[in-house]
Amino acid sequence: QVQLVESGGGNVQAGGSLRLSCVASGHAFSSYHMGWFRQAPGKERELEAAISGGGGSQYYDNSVKGRFTISRDNAKHTVYLQMDSLKPEDTAVYYCAALDESATEGRYWGQGTQVTVSS
Repeated sequence: QVQLVESGGGNVQAGGSLRLSCVASGHAFSSYHMGWFRQAPGKERELEAAISGGGGSQYYDNSVKGRFTISRDNAKHTVYLQMDSLKPEDTAVYYCAALDESATEGRYWGQGTQVTVSS
């Protein structure tokens, strides 16, 4: 079992930056691929970025590639999402997840943190 707690969301103007953090408790954090999903109003939750257990491989959805950076610190049981050049369409609830074996779906989820980008 893995418990996840996100922080770092908030309100920001277009072009600004935010860094989300997700702290994990439980065992074997480094054995999990981790991901950041987001869900905008009226839309399905989608995977935006993922990182392998050791941190050597990353995935980005085309909508965030070049603007968002996922990283992790296994010693601190923490995964980060650095979000730069934010756009109003990035407004959503962002969820941290420990991914399942497919590495595309969440197995364990955080509670979510709201990010609102104003134009």
